[in-house]
Amino acid sequence: MAAPAEALNNAHKPASGDTPNYAAGKATVELRGVHKGFGHDEEREEIVEDLSLTITAGQLTALVGPSGCGKSTIVNLVAGYERPDKGEILIDGRKVSGASQDRMVVFQESALFPWLTTRQNITFGPRLRGDMPHDEIESEANRLLARVGLTEFRDKYPTQLSGGMQRRAELARAMMNRPRLMIMDEPFRGLDAMTRKLMQIFFLRLFEENRRTNLFVTSEIEEAILLADRIVILSNRPTKVARIVDVTLPRPRDFHMLSSREGFDYKREALAILHKEAQKSFSATGKDFADAFTKRYGKTT
Repeated sequence: MAAPAEALNNAHKPASGDTPNYAAGKATVELRGVHKGFGHDEEREEIVEDLSLTITAGQLTALVGPSGCGKSTIVNLVAGYERPDKGEILIDGRKVSGASQDRMVVFQESALFPWLTTRQNITFGPRLRGDMPHDEIESEANRLLARVGLTEFRDKYPTQLSGGMQRRAELARAMMNRPRLMIMDEPFRGLDAMTRKLMQIFFLRLFEENRRTNLFVTSEIEEAILLADRIVILSNRPTKVARIVDVTLPRPRDFHMLSSREGFDYKREALAILHKEAQKSFSATGKDFADAFTKRYGKTT
């Protein structure tokens, strides 16, 4: 039996002749003047305000912003779980009116069904919908299990998997549904430092292989720089786009690029904007945590 770390390192390497067609998995997403708030009358709070953004087909767009600014609200809006109060969200020119299999979300916490095995979790969607022939489900499940390094764990239940294995199973389940857009809501949050780095590289290789359109939410600047083609920095709540940073580091990428002059410049630019927005957030709540931010990351201006 291969060691889990070895399986993870080799998982992204396609087998001979294993060249799936991902052409259908690239969507352009547009948010036009989106507003979203919760509550009524004097208790109402605006979370998103006049947010306009284009997520380019075949690119990984990272969302970063101050804690509580509304990143998860944006995820819910793009996924179709919530509807904008004003404005619209379009996928390839078609208005989003609800959840759909063309958009799959990988959440912060595991969403695997605990009563199903790894294989059963991965194949749950197409089996439920009945829109894929049985033989195709089996062959695609086998391919994805191999790709994410879980072939030897296909009959295990979620409680028998490590945190990193659960994340890989959820990625495989999302890919099994062949979405046009992958939405990642801080998917590696809560993992230990070593597993998180392994998962970042694993996910990076998957993305660079198929270039499926991705919206990736993270609170880690270095993670955003490593993964993204564009970093969208959000303002304090009510959130809007504060800055868009195009990341031109060459692909394939690795962690050494974060130590380059260009990688450092991206980090400094992003932190300067986040520091400014964090100060607004802390001032609004009457709590001065800006000093703690400065102590951790240093002065950015």
